[in-house]
Amino acid sequence: MRHLKFAPSWLRFLIIFLLAMGILFRFFNLDGKVYSHDETYTSLRISGYKITEVKQQIFNNRVITGERFDQFQGANQQKSLNDAIMNLAKEDPYHPPLYYIIARLWMNIFGNSVTAIRSLSACISLLVFPCVYWLCRELFNVPLSVPGVAIALMAISPIQLVYAQEAQEYILWLVTILLSSASLLRAMRLESQDKDEPVKEQKRPDLFAIWSIYAVTLTISLYTCLWSAFVALAHGIYVMSAAKFKLTETVRTYLLISLVSFLAFMPWITIVMGDFFQFLISADKTKIEAFSMPIFPFLVMQLSRIFFDIDLSQDNPFNSIITPIFLIIVGYSICFLCLTTNYKVWFFLITLIVVPALPLILSSAGGIQLSTEPYFMPSYLGIQVTVAYLLATQIYNESGSRRSLWQIIIALVIICGLISYKVSSQAETWWNKGMSYGNPQVAQIINQTSSPLLVSDALGNNYGNVFSLSYLLEPKVRFLLVNNQKIPKIPDGFADVFLLNPSDTWRETIEKNYKLKTDFVYSNQYYSVWKLAKSANLRRRNISINKSTSDRKLF
Repeated sequence: MRHLKFAPSWLRFLIIFLLAMGILFRFFNLDGKVYSHDETYTSLRISGYKITEVKQQIFNNRVITGERFDQFQGANQQKSLNDAIMNLAKEDPYHPPLYYIIARLWMNIFGNSVTAIRSLSACISLLVFPCVYWLCRELFNVPLSVPGVAIALMAISPIQLVYAQEAQEYILWLVTILLSSASLLRAMRLESQDKDEPVKEQKRPDLFAIWSIYAVTLTISLYTCLWSAFVALAHGIYVMSAAKFKLTETVRTYLLISLVSFLAFMPWITIVMGDFFQFLISADKTKIEAFSMPIFPFLVMQLSRIFFDIDLSQDNPFNSIITPIFLIIVGYSICFLCLTTNYKVWFFLITLIVVPALPLILSSAGGIQLSTEPYFMPSYLGIQVTVAYLLATQIYNESGSRRSLWQIIIALVIICGLISYKVSSQAETWWNKGMSYGNPQVAQIINQTSSPLLVSDALGNNYGNVFSLSYLLEPKVRFLLVNNQKIPKIPDGFADVFLLNPSDTWRETIEKNYKLKTDFVYSNQYYSVWKLAKSANLRRRNISINKSTSDRKLF
C-alpha cells in the first residue's frame, strides 16, 4: 500500500469539499422533519415523567391544548436527572442511560426545542470523522488516501445523515464503535511490536493507556446501546482468530479488559434481566404492533440507502437501476478487500459487518422488523470502510481505462450522495420516522378545518403518535384524550371531530352513543384517521338533544 500513502492535491480538495458539505447538511433544517413517535419517547425519558403519570394528567377525558404536552417533552423543574434515570430503568431499561443523561444536560442549556435536541446528534456526528480516520489508519497504515476517502463517504452517506439528525442514541453509538474498534487495533499492533523489540518496557505505558481507552470506550458503548454486546463479540472473535485460538498474552489481556468492561456494565444489565424475567412471568403480554418485511428486500434496501436514498417506493423503476449498481460495488469491494489485504485487515471488517447483523437476520424467519434498522449500524460502518478502500486503491490503477472507469464510479457515488442530501434536507418526513411517517399529511388535513378536535386513546402506538402530532398541529386544534377506550365526552363548539386510530369496536360504540357516522379520511400501514359526520336532518335533531344532555354535546 506504499502508493496509497500520499493523496494527489485534487483528492485532498475533493475530500475537504465533501466534508464541508456533509457538515453543512447535518445542521441544515434540523426541525424540518416530523418529530417522530420514537423521538417523543426520547423527550419523555429526558423529562423524568413516567408513562402512567402522563396518562393520569392528560389522558383523562378532558379537552386540552397542544401546549399541555410541553411539560413532558424535555428538561423541566418538576423532575430531576435522577428521576429520568430511575424511570428509564423501570419503564425502558433496554435503552441504556448514557445518551439520555447527555441529552438532559444539553437541553438544560439549549432548551427543549426540536432544533436543540437534534443539534446534539448533529454535533456528536462530527466526531465520526476523526474517529473513522483513526480506524482506517490502524487498519491500512496509510496517512490520507483510504482514511480520507472514508471520511468523504461518511460525510455524504444518506444513512449517516438520517441518524445525525435523529433525537436518538444511534449516532453516539457509532462513535463509540469507532473508538473501541480503533483502540483495539492500536493495542494489538503495539502488542505485536513488543514481541519484535528487545526492550519492551518502553512500550508498556502506551500499551496500558491504549488498553485502558478500549476498556472505557467499550463500557461507554454498552451504556449507549445494548447491541454493543455483539460488537464486543465481533472483537472477541477477531482477537481469538488473530491469535490462532491460542491463549497468548494479547488474548489474556483482551479477556481481562473485556471482563472489566462488562463488570462495569453489570448494574444496568441486572436491571435489564430483571425486567425481562418480569415480562415472562407477567400476565400482561400486551404488545405494540410491529411491522416487518422479507429479509432479502430489507437488506438490499438498507444497503442501497448507505449510498443513495431519496425515499422512493420499493417498486419504483429508478431503484431497479441504482440498487444493482451499489450491490455490485459492495460485493466487489468485499472480494477485493479479501484478495489484496492481510488476513488481520479483512477479517476485522468482515466480522464487524456480519456478527452484529447475524442475530437480526437469524431471528427474521417471518420477516425482519423495520424498527431494527439502526442495529445494522456496525454493518453500515464496515461496508463503508470496505468501499472506501476499494475506491482509494482504484484511483491509482495502472490501467488508464480502468482508472477512468473507477473515476466515473466515484463521481456516481458522490452525485448520488449529494442528490440524496438535497432531497432529504427539504422533506417533511422520511422512512426512518416509521409510524409517524404520515403525520404531516394528517396534520395538514386537520389544520385545514376551522375548529378541530382530535380524539384518541392511549393504546398501542396512539400514545406516542399523539405527542408527535402535537408538534405539527396548529394552536387552534384541541385534544380530547381518554384512557382504556372510554366513551369521550365531546363538548359543544367543535365543527370537526377526528378520531385517531380507533379500534373498530370503540369507533362503533362512539357512533351508537352519539347517533352519527364516521367517515374515513386517512390510512397507512400503521394507523387510520376518521372524522365524525352528520346529515343535515340529524344535525338539527341533535341540537335539541344537546340542550338537555350536556355531556353529549358535539357542536
